[in-house]
Amino acid sequence: MRIVIALGGNALLMRGQSMEASVQAANVVEAARSIANVAREHEVVLTHGNGPQVGLLALQSAAFHDVLPYPLDVLGAESEGLIGYLLEQALQNELPERDFASLLTRVEVDPHDPAFINPTKPVGPVYVEAEARRLAAAYGWSIAADGSGYRRVVASPQPKRILEMPAIRVLVDAGLLVICVGGGGIPSRVDGTGHHEGIEAVIDKDLSAALLAESLEADLLLLLSDVNAVKVGWGTPDVRDLLSADPRQLRALNLAAGSMGPKVEAASRFVEATGHRAAIGALADAAAIVSGSAGTQIQLSSIGPTTGRSSDS
Repeated sequence: MRIVIALGGNALLMRGQSMEASVQAANVVEAARSIANVAREHEVVLTHGNGPQVGLLALQSAAFHDVLPYPLDVLGAESEGLIGYLLEQALQNELPERDFASLLTRVEVDPHDPAFINPTKPVGPVYVEAEARRLAAAYGWSIAADGSGYRRVVASPQPKRILEMPAIRVLVDAGLLVICVGGGGIPSRVDGTGHHEGIEAVIDKDLSAALLAESLEADLLLLLSDVNAVKVGWGTPDVRDLLSADPRQLRALNLAAGSMGPKVEAASRFVEATGHRAAIGALADAAAIVSGSAGTQIQLSSIGPTTGRSSDS
């Protein structure tokens, strides 16, 4: 099978961990072992999140006061290089017989996407209110409350087209394990004359993964995180793992945008567009999810959703 694997950013930096390079390198070794278990049997194209890394790069940029903060498209490109290198090196050690390529990938968005009217995606560090308002005035940022502080918020527009798609196809068809569309891709716009430029935005990584999988005619879209399955009744004593569902049933769960919502939407879009399977689950369970024995399996079906045991039993 041809499988697009979308790796959550927490595979490199888990919640509460130090941002040290050595911590990220150690985490990616564990991620590579799980991915290699799938890649030994299937054709894999790998994409990944970059939230913690872009936040770190933004902090480093802000610390140098003699230059303006670097734009988000540039930070996104830097994070693709950072994460791609770590993944490629770790996977090469697990699969020494394979060839790899990490590709900086631009994703076209519509500059008139409604998301630009109401930016909601938080990026970078948390500031006290006075500092946040000073930075917003100085750089034209939008800001929003985040807990007891404030953060910069940017648009999260819909991905339209993966600009490096021809190169990705060539590399995949040549037998390489390709790492691409990291962090949702570098947000770009193309005007009527064909002129390309970066744009200040963050594209949802799972939606871009769905677009990548559809464009590659993948047999499976595998969305991996630190949660073993989509949950039903989250936050209640009756919480259960959702073992299988179709897109209509998944969307009816109304999952929060900050939790499993984007993964559910991405999986649903891929299944509806292709008729092929998508799955959501934990990184450590990757091979079992591919075989259908773990995670949440999403397919077109008229059968009702199937739930399993509670996640803490």
